[in-house]
Formats: sequence, structure tokens, C-alpha cells
Amino acid sequence: MTADVTNLDALEPDTQVSELQYLNTQYELLVSRFMTRRVMDAGNLSRDEAFRESFRIEDERDLEADIQRILLDNVSIDPITQSSLVDVKFSSPNPEVSAEIANLWVREFVAANYEKRFGANIEARDFLQSQIAELRERLSESERELVEYANANEILVLNAGGESGAESAGQTLVGADLAALNAALAAAVADRISAQAAVVGGNFPSNDPRNQLLASLSEAEAELAVLRANFGPDYPEVQEKQAEVSSLRSAISGGARDLLQSARIREAELRDQVEQVKQRFLGQQGQGISYGILKREVDTNREIYDALLQRFKELEASGAGQNNIQIIDFADTPSEPYAPSLFQNLLVALVASFVVAAGVVYLKVTLSQTLQDPEDVRRRLGLPLLGAIPREMDGELVERLTERSSEINEAYTTVRTNLNFLTPQGAPQVLMLTSSVPSEGKSISSVGVATSFAQLGKRTLLIDADLRNSKLHQTLELHEYGKGGLVPLLANQESDIFSQIVPLEQFGFDFLPMGRTPPNPVELLASERFGQIIEAARDAYDQVLVDGAPMLALADAIEMSKFVNGVIFVIESERIKLRGIENALGRLQRSGALVYGAIVTKVSQKNSAYGYGYGYGYGYGYGYGEEKREEPA
Repeated sequence: MTADVTNLDALEPDTQVSELQYLNTQYELLVSRFMTRRVMDAGNLSRDEAFRESFRIEDERDLEADIQRILLDNVSIDPITQSSLVDVKFSSPNPEVSAEIANLWVREFVAANYEKRFGANIEARDFLQSQIAELRERLSESERELVEYANANEILVLNAGGESGAESAGQTLVGADLAALNAALAAAVADRISAQAAVVGGNFPSNDPRNQLLASLSEAEAELAVLRANFGPDYPEVQEKQAEVSSLRSAISGGARDLLQSARIREAELRDQVEQVKQRFLGQQGQGISYGILKREVDTNREIYDALLQRFKELEASGAGQNNIQIIDFADTPSEPYAPSLFQNLLVALVASFVVAAGVVYLKVTLSQTLQDPEDVRRRLGLPLLGAIPREMDGELVERLTERSSEINEAYTTVRTNLNFLTPQGAPQVLMLTSSVPSEGKSISSVGVATSFAQLGKRTLLIDADLRNSKLHQTLELHEYGKGGLVPLLANQESDIFSQIVPLEQFGFDFLPMGRTPPNPVELLASERFGQIIEAARDAYDQVLVDGAPMLALADAIEMSKFVNGVIFVIESERIKLRGIENALGRLQRSGALVYGAIVTKVSQKNSAYGYGYGYGYGYGYGYGEEKREEPA
């Protein structure tokens, strides 16, 4: 922290440093590069043979940087809990060097702290002396300028200071005269208004002697009225009383006019004097502003001068104080090395082995959250396993689907057989295939199951209802059918479903392509038009398969499930975590969809023990579907 030698208030408030912050600051200073330079210079370590031999320093290039790095790497501090004490340790192959560097380190830190606390006093006093001398000259000059300006402009200040601490023209003699004349003018105006009221209405001030004449006039007028009423206007006493009333009125009127004239003359004279003094006052306004500026400069210089002088006296009285850091114990030369420790190394190795083992177990458990065993469909998901499709590596997958002797064809034949055992009437007529995410083998499974039903002799229709990212066109190589299909039917652009169906002689089933990608797939699939298309297909075909969209966070499959008999869930092995599959199935089941079972695709060779194709029995469908099938005797 920088010492405030001027002791003046800062522009920002000082932050109160807590004891903990102070201690942490000292800990950081103990292991700073500042300390390494001091220790290196104080111990002359660049020429210390014992130190250089201990750390095998031979290269003279970057010698100082190497020594500082060695010091920082080997020094350590250990604060003692619930105290302000700290242990300073230094490690080296030489015990004498370790003790010497540790003691040198703490001595230099104590010396550095003392210099930081009290070494700046002399510099501060010298600085303050120069500033005080400069301010003394500045104060004298500003006071001299103030006096000369006041004398030159005949400014006589009556009251010093004000709310703002500076004088203005209103505090001068001219200002005081103007205020007094203005008050007198106000009184004269009031007198003139009172005199006018007396002339007009005969209203004199309460202390005016003419009020007695007004009282006499009122009394005479009353007597005159009584005499006129009793004796008439020609009666002598009436005429005498009339003459008395006229005399009183003349006296009152003449006095009011004299009073008004006197008030007007006094008001005019005061206005002339006020105008004269006002002109002098306006002339002194600009001078008063300049005078105030000079006076404020004098006051500011005097305040700064007094503050610096007070601080200088405090520094003179304080001198040098006592250091707040002391050395309690010096380091002794160690009698035996502290490292390496066999027990500590064994303990670290044991703990590390446990951590590594726990990590391996955790990773194994984490990685095993995918579906690796097809039997997990039944054990973990609670669904019948309709079939496990091997990972086909040889040849074109679509071509091998039509080969009755191929392994993948036999696997889908097993799926078809298991589907036939789902209900007493055989396989449900309208089935939808969906999956958790794209590229799990859903579309290939749709083609494989449809091919297997066609090979059985059933009239089969495959509907491409993945309106977002259909790949059946590429799979079946039907690029020329990209314009018509399901989307025009849903949008009521086409009315005849059979005009949009494409017969696939290679596979033996009919295909309803998707068409162009619509902007609103969910609205189209949720419409009654989709249900009408399904009903038309149900009437014309023995088996209808719908290739639906993946679940993801979409509602396409949920909307389509309302129009089909049930859902077949396609799961790729060793890819999707079971938690994600469970979430997708939960969404389907909560919507009321009937999930008949699951097909596991891309089963690798390491899972060959679970078997493909005919290896799966026909009993997986018991107990599921619209009606339960009784087990044969």
C-alpha cells in the first residue's frame, strides 16, 4: 500500500483491509520474485560455491534467472493455524545451505518490511518541505492580488464568508445601501397608496389626526339629516349645519391631497436614489465575481498549506517506529533428510491405485449403459424381443434382403414369425416402425419385414411416413418417384391413394413414397386424412407397414400411433443409452400407443452367442398384443 503523506481525503474512500487480507498479502510477498532478488543479492548466491554445488549450477548464461527459479521452486511457507506465525522452509541437498537460505530469507523479509513501513519518512518530509515552500509563495501572491483588486475597485466587504465560503457584490457597502434604499422605497410606495385611498375614500391611517375630522363630519352629517327631516331645508339651523358640513369636507379633502402630494414626492426621490445606487451595484457585480474567485483561491491555498504543515509536524514527531514483524526462531541445520519418504510414497501409490481403479469401474459402468445384449430388451425394457439383426458387412444390404438363404433375410424371417404370434389372428394388420434417433436401421428393417411378409404370399404395402428425413428413396433407388406420394394425399392434392402406390417387383410388395418434404409434417400426420389413407390401405392389403419418423423430441410418431394397431421399436445395439430408449418408449406408452416389441439391429459378432434368425423361439409374443394367445398343450 502507498503511504498518504499529505493526509488529505482521497477522491475514493479507503478500503478497510482485514487482518486475513493482510496476512495473505504477506504470505504472497514471502514467495515473490521481489524476495528472490533480495535473497540472491544479500547472500551473493551467484558466487556462493556451496549453493551452486548443491544445485549443480555450472552454466553462466542466465545465471540470475536460474538462481531465482531455484529459490522459488524450493522455498515454502506454512502458516500456523489460529495464529499470525508462519514457518519458512527451504529445501536443498545440503543441510547447511538449507538453514542458511531459510534464515537469510526471513531476515531479508523483515528488513524489507521495515523499509516499506518507515523508509519513506525522510523522503516524505523532503517532499512536504518543498510543497510547503511552494504553497507559501502561492498563498502570499494570491492574498496580494486580492487586496490590490479590492483597493483598485473600491470594494469594501462588510460581512466575510457566506454559505458558499466566498464574498459577492451583495456583501459590499454598495449592496448594503441598495438594500436599505429598496426597503425605504417600499415603505414610501405603501404611504402613497394609503394617501390615494384617503383621497378617494377618505380612509386615513389609524394614527392620522384627520380621523378626528372624519368623526366630526359624520356627526355633523347625522345632525343635518335630522334637522332637514324636522324643519326643512330653509330653516336657519339647517343652513348653519350645512355650512359646517361643507367646511369639514373641504378641510378633509385638502388634507388628503396634501398627504398624497407629499407621499408622491418622497417616492420619486427614493426611486431616483435607488436607480443611482442600482447602477453602481450593477457596475460592481462583475467586480464581485472576480473578487470571489480571488478570495476562493486564497482560501484554497491556505487550507492546503495548513494541511501540509500539520502533516509535516506529524512526520517530524513520529520519526521511525517499531517493526511489526519479528523473527521468533532461526532455522537449525537439519540432522536428517525429510524426503523421500517410503511410507508417504506407498500411501500415495495406494490412494492413486484406488482412484484409477474407481475411474476404470466408473467408465466401464458408464460405457455399458448402451444395449449390448439383445436380451436386455426383455430384462431392462420389459418388451418382447422380436428379432436381432446381424451387422451385415458383405455385399449390398438391400440385395441380400431378397436372398432367402442370406443371414439377414433369415433374421427378418424370424421377426415376421414372431409378429405372427403376437395375436390369435396373426400379425397385427397395420404396424408402425420407429426408433429413438435416426440411422438405427429403422428404414432397412421396414424393407426387411415387408419383404418377409411378401415372400409369405401376403399382399403387403410399405408407407414412407418419415416426412422429415426419409431415406427409403435412396435405399430402394426410387429417385423418379420423388414428386407424388403420401404428402400430396395428406395435403388433398391427390385423392386416389392407389394412383400414388409404386409396385416393387424385386421385393414383392407395394410402396407408397413420401413425396416432397412438407413444411408442416406434424399437422399433416395428425389430420384425419392420414387415418383415411390407413383405412383404405387396410381394406386393400393383408399387411400394412408404416416407416415412421424417429422419436427424438418430435411428435410425428406419437400422432401416427393413433391410426395403427401397434408400434415396433427399432434399437441399434451398442449406440443409444438405455436411459434415452426408456424415455422414448415412455413417451409412446404415455400417449396410449401399443408397443408390441423391439428389433435389435447391427448386432456385432461378439454377441453371436445370443443367436440370429431361427435361434430365437416363437414364444416372445405370448401375453402381448390385443388378445392373449393361450399356450398350446
